[in-house]
Amino acid sequence: MVPLKPQASYDDFARLDIRIGRVVEVQPFPRARNPSYKVGVNVGTDRIMWSSAQITNYEPAALLGSLVVCVCNLGAKNIAGFTSELLILGAKDADGRVIVLGPRSEVTVGESIF
Repeated sequence: MVPLKPQASYDDFARLDIRIGRVVEVQPFPRARNPSYKVGVNVGTDRIMWSSAQITNYEPAALLGSLVVCVCNLGAKNIAGFTSELLILGAKDADGRVIVLGPRSEVTVGESIF
């Protein structure tokens, strides 16, 4: 069993900018310590935001155009000289592969998660 994390308030959750994005670019990231891609995501802003994502169990073509759930305001992080600006959410399956989270139906890019 995995224990629950400490209680958070609704205000803690409300401060997170979690929204739907569409993957528009996937590039190799050979400098990353763990196998990763550089992933460009349209999250409904005036520019593409980038993530270093350990989702190499997917072929780039399978990711392109897909809808993903992202946290957009955790702050930029330098990963092997690359600025990762957002977190693409996922969960590990029974084999340890990361499964990217996304909506079951078409949703507007930039739509907030609540």
